Amino acid sequence: MLVSAAEMLKKAKAGHYAVGQFNINNLEWTKSVLLTAEELRSPVILGVSEGAGKYMTGFKTVAAMVKAMDEELGITVPVALHLDHGTYEGCYKCIKAGFTSIMFDGSHYAIEENIEKTKELVAVAHNLGLSIEAEVGSIGGEEDGVVGMGECADPNECKAIADLGVDMLAAGIGNIHGKYPANWAGLSFETLDAVQQKTGEMPLVLHGGTGIPEDMIKKAISLGVAKINVNTECQLSFADATRKYIEAGKDLEGKGFDPRKLLAPGAEAIKATVKEKMELFGSVGKAE
Repeated sequence: MLVSAAEMLKKAKAGHYAVGQFNINNLEWTKSVLLTAEELRSPVILGVSEGAGKYMTGFKTVAAMVKAMDEELGITVPVALHLDHGTYEGCYKCIKAGFTSIMFDGSHYAIEENIEKTKELVAVAHNLGLSIEAEVGSIGGEEDGVVGMGECADPNECKAIADLGVDMLAAGIGNIHGKYPANWAGLSFETLDAVQQKTGEMPLVLHGGTGIPEDMIKKAISLGVAKINVNTECQLSFADATRKYIEAGKDLEGKGFDPRKLLAPGAEAIKATVKEKMELFGSVGKAE
């Protein structure tokens, strides 16, 4: 059931749990996430970066695939199709393609320009019934060629963006895309708490969910995080399961080279990772 992310995140914030955004890269990723969400009766957000969208030949292809798969699999839980770290131009492409939610990442602009562009996109998205996420501060690491230093967000700037009517806000609190280094200082709960105080009921978003310790995840949720993004962990799970299948020579047995067999262990590994995260985030059974 494709919907905007607004209502599911309001419920999550009020219920003190978080909805997982799991980035998709192809059919296997999408199918694994949708089936797991349905099995666990959990709302879910399918995240699509601009790089992944290009890899899958374009946002129209992605939207058509997700819509068809949602119907063919008989998915009944709320599913949002969301642009992740979108550019200004990318947001409009996804709106036209049929996404139900967008993220405009204006964190690399001066705050005045971030506000100006976000305000415009909020009006467009809400007029069409789409939800919209904005970002203040930067997420550390690299994603699709965008490098962030992990600067913590200014709570006052967060309030200025939240006041524009966005449905969710990503605030940099020391989180990082990809694997976390051994010398990582951890999340800045002081910053998160200050942002929460300024933005009130606004659902907050935690990017870089892979590798953050469970106790930090739970504390972040208690401080207003209602959406947590996971991508790298699913990629690592998929790669590990696929490697083991090939190293065991399974691809050389019978028709083990058939893509449907070759990719099956990785797809199952993604399901296991998604299930683990949904249980940690507290979203299991919340689609009822």
